[in-house]
Parts: sequence; structure tokens; C-alpha cells
Amino acid sequence: MTHLEVGWGGWRAVLHVLACGGLLAACEMGSEARPLSSSLPPPAPPPAAVVVSPPRQVPVPAPRVAPRRVVPEPQERTLANQALARKLGAPGTRVDDPCVAPLAAGCARTALAPFFESLDAMSAGTASSPTVIEAFGNSLIAGDRIVDILREDLGAGFGTAGRGVLLVDRMAPYGGRGRTGFSKGGWQPRTLGELRAPPHPFGITGVYHVATAAKARSRFKLEGESHGTLWWLDVPNAGALTVLSGDTVLARTGPSGSGLSKSTRFALPAGATTVDVVAEGKGAVVQGVVLQQARPGIVLDMLGVPSADASLYARLEDGALRSQLLEREPRLLVFFLGGNESKRLEWKRTDLKTLRADLGVLLRRARVAAPSSACLVVGPMDAVRDAKDQGKAFTQRPFLEAVVSAEREVTLAEGCAFFNLYEAMGGKGSLERFHRSGYMHDDLVHPRGRGLDVLGHLVTDALLRAWAETPPSSGSVASLIPVQPPPPVTAAETPP
Repeated sequence: MTHLEVGWGGWRAVLHVLACGGLLAACEMGSEARPLSSSLPPPAPPPAAVVVSPPRQVPVPAPRVAPRRVVPEPQERTLANQALARKLGAPGTRVDDPCVAPLAAGCARTALAPFFESLDAMSAGTASSPTVIEAFGNSLIAGDRIVDILREDLGAGFGTAGRGVLLVDRMAPYGGRGRTGFSKGGWQPRTLGELRAPPHPFGITGVYHVATAAKARSRFKLEGESHGTLWWLDVPNAGALTVLSGDTVLARTGPSGSGLSKSTRFALPAGATTVDVVAEGKGAVVQGVVLQQARPGIVLDMLGVPSADASLYARLEDGALRSQLLEREPRLLVFFLGGNESKRLEWKRTDLKTLRADLGVLLRRARVAAPSSACLVVGPMDAVRDAKDQGKAFTQRPFLEAVVSAEREVTLAEGCAFFNLYEAMGGKGSLERFHRSGYMHDDLVHPRGRGLDVLGHLVTDALLRAWAETPPSSGSVASLIPVQPPPPVTAAETPP
């Protein structure tokens, strides 16, 4: 058969192929072709099929759940201090906690964030190490009772982890031994509060003790601490220091006469009840002894020195300041300052410009040495003129409020928090109320007894309220202070 001899069935197959445009895949095989019409254009080929892949499942991170901050249940003593504060007309006040990491719509981080985050970790049970607080200051805290309230109240809520930094002996022939070892003598104390600068530099305690005889000894009762550190000064021609527990030698220093502040660590035997520090020869210098546990909890180092102010804290040797704060890893630096400054302003021994400059230098030095720590300045309490001036009894010290304002301004500018103790205890006239209730010494400068407890409570209460009311932050520690070289030591002050 020739190509002209194709039957109808064969032409139908040909027409079906033509109608599909040769794209057999786009036609249903075996379907009937439509009849051709001269009035209709040939059908357009269908669009190519588009294969759509199913959407990829991207995991959505779970929203961050902020820790719930709840002030610990107050102890019976705390409730008693609250009641006494109300009776004395001491209303308390809030902490000024400036923003150090501002956002367009608010604040990502405040000055106290490092300390608050440590409280969060202890509250949540995720902390792995102690939360250390370094409390610098003057005679207001040197007796330890004000900061003891802070230590005990925070410890009751978050646990304790040892006594921290202690001294081998008292700073004076009088006073308690809650923060010192027990000694029968043989140690001479020197402090940064002395009118003339002592011959050796100070570490962060602001105190050192010189052995005045060979075999000078100080004994510390242990409270379950697992390890310790001896801070000592490597002075020329001084003997070694030995750390013992019973008859067991735990550590021995190797002096070379370098003049540097040094640190010797030691482990405490399980079940030990005491540890002794012994000077093998005359002239050995001890800056402090650290006794601490490894568990989470509050450790508050009392570093107050009578007569201290921001200017005298320039006597802290920079190497010791950096190395000892690095070792302590504090989460909060607290400075109780302003009382001596207001007196020295009245005596014309300083001026507000110097006060501002010295406080700024102190805060910058401390923040450079402890960049992961929050910082807080507690201003002076109410103060009156000299108690010996009978004609001006209970007359407010003239520069007091100027000191409070200057300290607050400098503190906030340096990225630290500020607590106005003068306002918290009731402002002008509050010291007279404390005195008439029997809570001031006759010098009308130093509170006593439960008056000290009330002042400590005002600080603790404000810190805990600030923690509970501040939204948790995120990110690394914000720092507004550039690293600067250590400041020169200021000249000693002459007494009036």
C-alpha cells in the first residue's frame, strides 16, 4: 500500500499525534482526538509542569523564660529591724541603678546586672561557685555590723559559702574578733587611714600586720571551709610564713625580698577545726587570710578601715588591687564613703573638686580590676557638727548634702549604682532621732547596737527590692569605663 492508501483508522492516528503537537507526555494516551476544524487555530501546548518542594521545617527556638525574682522570706530579725526603722522615721529609699546598655525602646542592662544575675543563678539552683561581695568603706562598716546584716540577710536567702577575707589580728587594741584570727600578740597593725603613709603598700584589705617577734601566731576557727589563701608582702629581710592545721604544714612562703604582694594557696584537711598562720621570723607582713568554701552562696568581704575616704584609697597598690580582685572574682563592689569627706570639707582639708576627682579615680581603678563586677556607692548617713561644740548641738554638718549630691553625680556618671543612706534614714534630723532612742555613741558620729542593724537593713532591703523589680537582662557585662593607667598616690592628709 502506498502513502495515499492510508485508511481512516490510520489517518486518525496521524491526526492524534498532530493534535498533541508531538508532546505525547502532555496528552492522555488512548484518548480520542478532537475533529479538526479550519476555523480554529491549533491548540497551544500546555505549560510545563512546575514541581513545588515542600517547605523546609526550620526549628523555632523556644522563647527565653526570664527567671522569677522573689524576695526571700524575711527572718524574724529582719521584721524587727523593719519595725524599728519605722519607729525611727527611717523610710528607706530606692537604689539609683543607671542603665549601662541603653536601647531605643528601653534598657538592656543596668549597673547592678552582674550581681542580680548571680542572685538569679543561686535562686534557680544553677550557680556553681560563690557570689563574692567586696565592701570597702570607713569606720561606719569597719566594726562589721552594718555589712554583717547584709551578709546574713543575703545568706539566709541564698546560702553562704564561708567567711572570705579575714585579718590575722584586730586593727586596734579594741573591738571584736568576728573577722580576725585569735592572737596573743606579736602583730603590729598598719592601715591606710593613718595620717602618714606607712612604709609598705596595701592590698584590698587596706590593712597589713607586721610580725614584731619570731613565732607570732594567729589561729582561725574553721566553719567547714575547704580551701584558703594567705596574702603576704614579700618585704626584704623578713622571714617566711607557715600555714598549719594541727601539726600538719599546709603551706610555706618563700620570700625573696621583691617587695611585691603575693598569694599562697592551701587546701584544708577534711574535718579540720582550726588553721594557724605563724611568722617564722620578725618582720613578716600579712595582708589577709581568705577562708572559703567551694559551694554556691554569699561571701561578703569586709574591707572597711577607720578614717578612710576615696583619697586615702589611692594608697592601695595597683598590682595587689588587680591580682587580689582577680582572685576574688567579685560580683558586687560596695563603697561606703562620704562621712570623712564631709568632715574634711568642713575643716577645709579638701574641696568638692578633689572629692569628685578622687571618687571617680577609685571607681575606675576598681572597675578595671574587676570588670565583671557590679558596683554600688552608699552615701553618708546624717551627720552633725562636733559633739564638743555645745552651742551647735545637732546642727547639721554644712557640707553633708553637697557631698551626697557630688557622690551621686560621680557614681552614676561612672556607671555604678548609688544608694542615698542619708535619705533612707530620714534625711535631716534623723541622727538626732537615733540618738534620743539610744542608738548613737556620745561622739554623735557612730551608731551603735540596733541602730547599726537598721542602717544595714536599709541597704539590704533596697538591693533586694531592686533585684525583684528590675527585669532580667541579657548579654555580656557592659562597661563604660576605658582602661586607664593607675593614678598617682595622693599625699597624706594632715589632721585638724
